[in-house]
Amino acid sequence: MGEAKRRKTALGEAYGQESRVLSWVPITKSQAELFVAWTTRGAWIGIGLMVAAWLTIRFIGPAFGWWQVVA
Repeated sequence: MGEAKRRKTALGEAYGQESRVLSWVPITKSQAELFVAWTTRGAWIGIGLMVAAWLTIRFIGPAFGWWQVVA
């Protein structure tokens, strides 16, 4: 019998319910999922800002004569 089946048998109705991710960390599964959602959103925002900065530095600034790009 695998560990998951053994755990399901031991927990019964409580299996799959709200629980802590790690027993020694006071974070629930829903809090961990919320953290992943926020950090993923933040990463995509950071990527978008980096692309916008690159476009500004590489194309927009030189087009308006703000500076020259030395290749």
